[in-house]
Amino acid sequence: MDLIERDLRDLGGVRAPAGFHTRVLAAAGLVDSYAELASAIGRAFVAWNAAGVSAVMRADSAGEFEAWFERRIGRPLVRESAPPKALARMGFDLRNVTAFERDVLLKTAQIPRGEVRTYSWVAREIGRPAAVRAVGSAVAHNPIPLLIPCHRVVRADGLIGQYSMGGPKAKRTLLADEGVDPEELERLARERVRYTGSRTTHIFCVPTCRHARRTQEGNRVNFKSEDQAFGSGYRPCKVCRPAALAS
Repeated sequence: MDLIERDLRDLGGVRAPAGFHTRVLAAAGLVDSYAELASAIGRAFVAWNAAGVSAVMRADSAGEFEAWFERRIGRPLVRESAPPKALARMGFDLRNVTAFERDVLLKTAQIPRGEVRTYSWVAREIGRPAAVRAVGSAVAHNPIPLLIPCHRVVRADGLIGQYSMGGPKAKRTLLADEGVDPEELERLARERVRYTGSRTTHIFCVPTCRHARRTQEGNRVNFKSEDQAFGSGYRPCKVCRPAALAS
């Protein structure tokens, strides 16, 4: 890398413009750009390259992020003043994860804002229903949290659970920022409510599904299992896809 940089800085004795070598390296995919990222849970940084967003980390300083990125990703970084305006529409650079982890993370990225799903839901959605523990590990090592919203994945019993970017407190903060009531989620979990149905449509959903939230209180019925919902004559929502249909 040093030889390449020297050659690019000094082309035949003519000094290259400032920043030229890093721009060339970035275009070749050998350098990632990064900038500070607004976050409901404090200071964070995001890195990206021509292939997409490569990393997000909550950090107290740019130096802390750079050191973490070097350990985790292993490519040089160049700092920018702000993320690109199209950041939210960029793809993800997941070349540093396994195929299984990629499947888990891309499925997690599909969970809508303001909704949650369980680890078992993710496992069934990717066709690996027995791999719940492995899904949990992949989510815990997500290199692009916030943008790949692993804070929207909760335990099988409905409890919020851990979060790699600050623990349960940070996870609650992010969910609340999206309009989820963390206290209500945990109340339902303690009462073993896994699904809610509508007496008017006879459809059952995960509790945070947008269709479930529109159901009026008087028409809402709670279920402790998929079997209970099916046994009561309810069919699963085609939007949130309760786990029974995900495999």
